[in-house]
Amino acid sequence: MLVAMSSAGPLRSPRPEPVRLEARAADNLRFIRETMERAGSFTAVPGWGGLAIGVTALAAAAIGARQGTANAWLRTWLAEAALAVAIAAIATVRKARRARMPLLSGPGRKFALSFAPPLLVGALLTAVLFPGSLGVLPGMWLLLYGTAVVTGGAFSVRVVPVMGLCFMALGAMALFAPAAWGHAFMAAGFGGLQIIFGLVIAKEYGG
Repeated sequence: MLVAMSSAGPLRSPRPEPVRLEARAADNLRFIRETMERAGSFTAVPGWGGLAIGVTALAAAAIGARQGTANAWLRTWLAEAALAVAIAAIATVRKARRARMPLLSGPGRKFALSFAPPLLVGALLTAVLFPGSLGVLPGMWLLLYGTAVVTGGAFSVRVVPVMGLCFMALGAMALFAPAAWGHAFMAAGFGGLQIIFGLVIAKEYGG
């Protein structure tokens, strides 16, 4: 009995099946594609900066709702816009430096050139429509900001154009809602959506 067992030799575990060539090639192609997408994307969109902008926008919405004149309301939101631009610029530069990503060339330049035109259109339309069509401004601002985020987001990570589409949807609803709801839509968009997507970007894309 012992002789028979010794002659049979030690038990051997079955050899693992070799990885199929097709699966390995698919993995390599997926890695190459994802690497090229990251290289061609502007990943310095600031998540924490977006969150800070959302917080200041909530404060602006609360202050704006208490203003007694259209001019005071507009000044409140223009001050918020200037503050948001400053926060976004500082946060973007800091994130780009950490990632060693150039801002004025490649994806960063494409992002800026695509992001700016809708905002310029919004500024011009505001000058034309104010104060006669004050109730239209919240929906128009949300729509055009969303458009800027979608067009700029074409050169960024996927969550950015999704954020822009959410702004556009909210803006479309604001255009057909009672004018008195404008404060709530502004708070929901520039405050709530900005905070939510800021947290997502900060968590998933490095700050």
